[in-house]
Amino acid sequence: MNIFRKIIKQSTLILMSFMFIAQPAFGATIQEMQDQINNKQQQKLEAEQLSHGLGVVASGIAGEIQLLSNQIASIQAQIDINTAKQDDLTKQIDSAVKRLGEQKDLLSANIRSMYIEGDISPLEMIASSKNLGDFVDKQEYRDRIKENISSTMDEIERLKKQLDEQRREVTKILDDQKTLRGTLDQKNTEASAKLAGVNQDKAAFDAQVKEQSSQIAVLRAQQRAANAKLGGSAVAGDPAKGGYPAKWANAPQDSLVDSWGMYNRECVSYTAWKVYQSGRHMPYWGGRGNANQWPANARAAGIPVDGAPRVGDVAVSMAGYYGHVMYVEAVSGSSVYVSQYNYAVNGEYSEMWISSAGLEFIHF
Repeated sequence: MNIFRKIIKQSTLILMSFMFIAQPAFGATIQEMQDQINNKQQQKLEAEQLSHGLGVVASGIAGEIQLLSNQIASIQAQIDINTAKQDDLTKQIDSAVKRLGEQKDLLSANIRSMYIEGDISPLEMIASSKNLGDFVDKQEYRDRIKENISSTMDEIERLKKQLDEQRREVTKILDDQKTLRGTLDQKNTEASAKLAGVNQDKAAFDAQVKEQSSQIAVLRAQQRAANAKLGGSAVAGDPAKGGYPAKWANAPQDSLVDSWGMYNRECVSYTAWKVYQSGRHMPYWGGRGNANQWPANARAAGIPVDGAPRVGDVAVSMAGYYGHVMYVEAVSGSSVYVSQYNYAVNGEYSEMWISSAGLEFIHF
């Protein structure tokens, strides 16, 4: 299976899967909804990769079409040259045929003249001549005329045969060139149809990427709004960004996966690191890493979850599609001081005081 067929097969599967997951499933559980949201980034990435692959295929086909177009132009130029040669040879043959006819007419007239004179007796021919020399000159003149006409006719016949042979050769070359031109035209038509199909598939994936990017942007905006309801004002805080490893902190957001299967510079990646940094066990929750899934994940792992904050807890906000997790640095009455990543959905580190009301706290 060549790359074009592989990409088309993958394209069809991805498009079909997108048709089934792109529409929100009303009545679905939170877990099911989160699974759909979690798939969007992966679907977008796959669509981008397939679009890029189709772009490479399209570029290759376009190059093939350009090569075919150049070959067609070259063979057409040769066809034009040989057609002109064929026309010129035809004109030369027609001229030779005309000259041959004229010489035949002249020979016929000369033969008729000699035939008429042949009815006159030699004595009468001598008598009609001025002298014997005149008689001999007339006889020699008729013989020379006959020889010249015969020679000219032979020359014209040879020329006509030569021209006919040249025209046959040129005609054969033209037929071969026209056949080749037809083959190239057919290949060009097929390649153009293939290119149109690839471009159509690529456009479908580009539209899918655009739609998914729009949906992700909406979800992030909703998450920012949900995070803002936590209250308080975020500050830059610790220049060391809570000790979050530089290999993840300095890489573009979501470009790497951390040790717990979570994307870098997300709130879940940071809090997982903080739990691990404190010497406690942090379970591997990759693939189940949305913040609002952590309370259920913790309970399933036998880790206590309640509404009473303690230093070192992971605070969980269930607001928004993704929710938000923070690391509790200090507790003061009904307020907690937290460190976090991606509060403003921008992949940055920050710290803030917030109310503990409405939050869940995981006691790792």
